[in-house]
Amino acid sequence: MPIRLTVIGGGPGGYTAAFAAARAGMSVTLVESGNLGGTCLNNGCIPTKTLKASADALELALRLSQFGITGQGAPAVDPAAVLARKEKVCSTLRGGLEKACASLGVRLLKGRGRLVHAGLVEASTAEGPVSVVGDRVILATGSGALELPGLPVDHTHILTSDDALALDRVPASIAIVGGGVIGCELAFIYQAFGSKVTVVEGQNRLLPLPSVDADMSALLQREMKKRRIGCELGRTLKDVRVEGGMVRAMLGASPFIKEPTPAQMKETPIEAETVLVTVGRAPNTAGLGLAEAGVAVDGRGWIRADEHMRTSLPGVYAVGDALGPSRIMLAHVAAAEGLCAVRDCLGHDGRMDYSAVPSGIFTSPEIGCVGLAEAQASEAGRDVRTATFQMRELGKAQAMSELPGMFKIVSDGATGKVLGVHIAGAHATDLIAEAGLALRLGASVRDIAATVHAHPTLAEGLYEAALSLVEAGG
Repeated sequence: MPIRLTVIGGGPGGYTAAFAAARAGMSVTLVESGNLGGTCLNNGCIPTKTLKASADALELALRLSQFGITGQGAPAVDPAAVLARKEKVCSTLRGGLEKACASLGVRLLKGRGRLVHAGLVEASTAEGPVSVVGDRVILATGSGALELPGLPVDHTHILTSDDALALDRVPASIAIVGGGVIGCELAFIYQAFGSKVTVVEGQNRLLPLPSVDADMSALLQREMKKRRIGCELGRTLKDVRVEGGMVRAMLGASPFIKEPTPAQMKETPIEAETVLVTVGRAPNTAGLGLAEAGVAVDGRGWIRADEHMRTSLPGVYAVGDALGPSRIMLAHVAAAEGLCAVRDCLGHDGRMDYSAVPSGIFTSPEIGCVGLAEAQASEAGRDVRTATFQMRELGKAQAMSELPGMFKIVSDGATGKVLGVHIAGAHATDLIAEAGLALRLGASVRDIAATVHAHPTLAEGLYEAALSLVEAGG
């Protein structure tokens, strides 16, 4: 008799696990309360990148004269058409997932799942409760937008990132609270569409993530300045109120800054048509029955799991965003964790390795990262050697008129081993794949420098950075 697997949550972690398990001969039931695809497809990765594609197209159209192209009429954004295109893209991909369920024989239950124990899940569906009996359970319930007490979301003037991806208008002005990945991506998108944008970040740099190199944050801040995107670092909003169709507040020092500067401490009024809150995520575990079933969570409600993705309850696994920020909250990581859990269900040695996970940040320019940032490598006691190469020095970048950006390699001076790579510029999120493979294989800077790279390409930038390290004796 095949193993009976129940997956709760149809995001990247959940559907990847369900499809892999079905291909391996398991009997699979997938329980999803909303649309298949999870946050990534419906409220995150895909909608954001679809909007960015529209923003990129508009910006390219506005500078066609740089390429010797002329025409009549100034291009402009059509918010309703942009939104319709986004919905079509998401709908097409959701349809593909539903067809995959059908072709693989995955039973799809539309309802909210509740874990009773490893052998039983109760699903609340429109037709009534359904009991799903099985042998293993994978929890892949994801996360949702975090709301702050001082910034009560009304979905009209004060928005979540989900709201921002469903706007059928372009606000004249937007204040974005949170200079992390989501906040920075939306800042560039809405600036391109015509909004006056201000980013308010509580830390002293944009993208204040340990894995993002400080040089990338500095570069992005310079690009924001060029585009006249306001950037208030080490600051926070307080006394937020809606008056006359505008959100008014005071900018003040952030509680996260131990020694704020006089400029950060000075209280300054700020107003915007819209405030967008992008400050973090919260676990989607309410009503899941974790405490009753005996599944351990941490102090914030994130599910605890080991390197095999096993929870504290035998036979029950957890993957994806539900594990929280102690892991890596990215769609492709959730998918890898789902595969890891399935391997363990089958009795294989499934262990999750987070050492060479690439990340893509779809700002303007894009940023791709993998491995250690320079500060992380130094803190780990490594003999750190770095090299950078500017995007504008590449013939392909000049031909494309895509000049902002840089390549940075972080290496071990003693061994020459690549510890991390950070790329900013056109197609950086695609270029980072080579670096991910280098880290996965334990490659050295000499290995990259000895690899022939096609000319003229943007990938030559990684080669040039590696070559400079080799020539410097790295």
